[in-house]
Amino acid sequence: MDRLKKERLEAKGWNIGTVSEFLELTPEENILIEIKLALSRSLKARRQKLMTQVELAKKIQSSQPRIANAENGDASVSIELLIRAMLATGATPQDIGKVIAEVG
Repeated sequence: MDRLKKERLEAKGWNIGTVSEFLELTPEENILIEIKLALSRSLKARRQKLMTQVELAKKIQSSQPRIANAENGDASVSIELLIRAMLATGATPQDIGKVIAEVG
Protein backbone atom coordinates (compact mmCIF):
# COMPACT_ATOMS: atom_id res chain seq x y z
CA MET A 1 0.00 0.00 0.00
CA ASP A 2 1.37 3.36 -0.89
CA ARG A 3 2.09 5.95 1.80
CA LEU A 4 -0.66 8.42 0.80
CA LYS A 5 -3.38 5.78 0.79
CA LYS A 6 -2.22 4.56 4.19
CA GLU A 7 -2.28 8.09 5.59
CA ARG A 8 -5.80 8.72 4.23
CA LEU A 9 -7.12 5.50 5.76
CA GLU A 10 -5.46 6.19 9.12
CA ALA A 11 -6.92 9.72 9.10
CA LYS A 12 -10.37 8.16 8.78
CA GLY A 13 -9.75 5.94 11.81
CA TRP A 14 -8.63 2.73 10.11
CA ASN A 15 -5.87 0.67 11.71
CA ILE A 16 -3.29 -0.44 9.18
CA GLY A 17 -1.16 -3.49 9.85
CA THR A 18 -0.18 -6.96 8.77
CA VAL A 19 -2.14 -10.18 8.99
CA SER A 20 0.29 -11.33 11.68
CA GLU A 21 -0.44 -8.24 13.76
CA PHE A 22 -4.21 -8.61 13.28
CA LEU A 23 -4.14 -12.28 14.32
CA GLU A 24 -1.60 -11.53 17.07
CA LEU A 25 0.72 -14.27 15.83
CA THR A 26 4.00 -14.85 17.55
CA PRO A 27 7.09 -14.78 15.33
CA GLU A 28 7.25 -18.57 15.67
CA GLU A 29 3.63 -19.01 14.55
CA ASN A 30 4.21 -16.72 11.60
CA ILE A 31 7.28 -18.70 10.49
CA LEU A 32 5.43 -22.00 10.87
CA ILE A 33 2.67 -20.72 8.59
CA GLU A 34 5.25 -19.55 6.04
CA ILE A 35 6.94 -22.98 6.14
CA LYS A 36 3.64 -24.77 5.55
CA LEU A 37 2.81 -22.45 2.64
CA ALA A 38 6.25 -22.96 1.09
CA LEU A 39 5.89 -26.74 1.39
CA SER A 40 2.40 -26.55 -0.15
CA ARG A 41 3.63 -24.54 -3.14
CA SER A 42 6.59 -26.85 -3.63
CA LEU A 43 4.41 -29.95 -3.40
CA LYS A 44 2.02 -28.62 -6.03
CA ALA A 45 4.83 -27.73 -8.43
CA ARG A 46 6.52 -31.13 -8.02
CA ARG A 47 3.29 -33.11 -8.24
CA GLN A 48 2.08 -31.33 -11.39
CA LYS A 49 5.23 -32.41 -13.22
CA LEU A 50 4.87 -36.06 -12.23
CA MET A 51 1.33 -37.21 -11.51
CA THR A 52 -2.27 -36.33 -10.81
CA GLN A 53 -3.68 -35.57 -7.38
CA VAL A 54 -5.49 -38.91 -7.49
CA GLU A 55 -2.25 -40.78 -8.21
CA LEU A 56 -0.44 -39.03 -5.36
CA ALA A 57 -3.34 -39.67 -3.00
CA LYS A 58 -3.22 -43.40 -3.77
CA LYS A 59 0.54 -43.43 -3.30
CA ILE A 60 0.29 -42.03 0.24
CA GLN A 61 -3.05 -43.69 1.08
CA SER A 62 -4.95 -40.44 1.28
CA SER A 63 -7.68 -38.81 -0.81
CA GLN A 64 -7.67 -36.44 -3.75
CA PRO A 65 -9.48 -33.69 -1.79
CA ARG A 66 -6.84 -33.98 0.94
CA ILE A 67 -4.08 -33.53 -1.65
CA ALA A 68 -5.93 -30.50 -3.04
CA ASN A 69 -6.13 -29.07 0.49
CA ALA A 70 -2.41 -29.72 0.99
CA GLU A 71 -1.53 -27.94 -2.23
CA ASN A 72 -3.75 -24.98 -1.37
CA GLY A 73 -2.23 -24.36 2.05
CA ASP A 74 -5.30 -25.45 4.03
CA ALA A 75 -4.63 -24.97 7.75
CA SER A 76 -6.03 -28.42 8.55
CA VAL A 77 -3.20 -30.14 6.69
CA SER A 78 -0.30 -31.23 8.87
CA ILE A 79 3.34 -30.71 8.08
CA GLU A 80 3.67 -34.49 8.30
CA LEU A 81 1.24 -34.96 5.39
CA LEU A 82 3.04 -32.30 3.37
CA ILE A 83 6.38 -34.00 3.92
CA ARG A 84 5.00 -37.50 3.20
CA ALA A 85 3.50 -36.20 -0.04
CA MET A 86 6.74 -34.44 -1.00
CA LEU A 87 8.70 -37.64 -0.39
CA ALA A 88 6.20 -39.57 -2.52
CA THR A 89 6.97 -37.22 -5.43
CA GLY A 90 10.64 -38.16 -5.12
CA ALA A 91 11.79 -35.22 -3.04
CA THR A 92 14.78 -35.91 -0.84
CA PRO A 93 15.15 -34.68 2.73
CA GLN A 94 17.65 -32.20 1.31
CA ASP A 95 15.03 -30.90 -1.16
CA ILE A 96 12.55 -30.43 1.68
CA GLY A 97 15.19 -28.77 3.82
CA LYS A 98 15.98 -26.34 1.00
CA VAL A 99 12.29 -25.33 0.75
CA ILE A 100 12.19 -24.70 4.50
CA ALA A 101 15.54 -22.88 4.51
CA GLU A 102 14.32 -20.43 1.86
CA VAL A 103 11.52 -19.21 4.14
CA GLY A 104 12.39 -15.90 5.59
